[in-house]
Amino acid sequence: MANGKFVAYYRVSTARQGMSGLGLDAQREAVTRYLNGGSWELVGEFTETETGKGADALAKRPQLRAALDLCRKTGARLLIAKLDRLARNVHFVSGLMESKVKFVAVDMPEANELTIHIMAAFAEHEAKRISERTKDALRAAKARGVVLGSTGPANLRPNIEARQRAADDFAASLSNVLAGLKAAGMSQRAMVDELNRLGVRTARGSEWSLVQLQRVLARQ
Repeated sequence: MANGKFVAYYRVSTARQGMSGLGLDAQREAVTRYLNGGSWELVGEFTETETGKGADALAKRPQLRAALDLCRKTGARLLIAKLDRLARNVHFVSGLMESKVKFVAVDMPEANELTIHIMAAFAEHEAKRISERTKDALRAAKARGVVLGSTGPANLRPNIEARQRAADDFAASLSNVLAGLKAAGMSQRAMVDELNRLGVRTARGSEWSLVQLQRVLARQ
């Protein structure tokens, strides 16, 4: 049962989504459910249209800054309707905690500020470990003379049998790297992002897509 003053903060991924209300209605309903009962006052609502890369920083969230300002002025608690992936961003969570504004993540109400900060720090630590393990596997493969992401003619031969052998060899060259990513619990989509982030290229020298990764995994 909620009591006191609250400021609601919503997130949408595009301007079109913000105008259409797609996802926004569900967030408002979640806030309403959280506030159900008790003696409370919703003193303000703010909707952020997320801009993509780098948008997790508080400096690039003007609506969040405005919501925090209103919380300070009114003594209200911030209701974050949809924290989800932001809980894994230690810079975002640290910025929230440094604001000295009390907040509640409606989608994980059982977690307090400290719990969320620990979650973010652990996620950052795991991301660094995964990155280091992947780089170690890449270095080991190169030390064995394996050419990762090779665009040599062997990979582009018109002969079907030769192309299949080249594809098998390429898949084998990445086996340790991909095994490490899978062991770290990464989804296939996350594996694609990590390979592209590390600069590992496909057999044709391009960035990875989900379909390309699945083809390589099918050969292992």
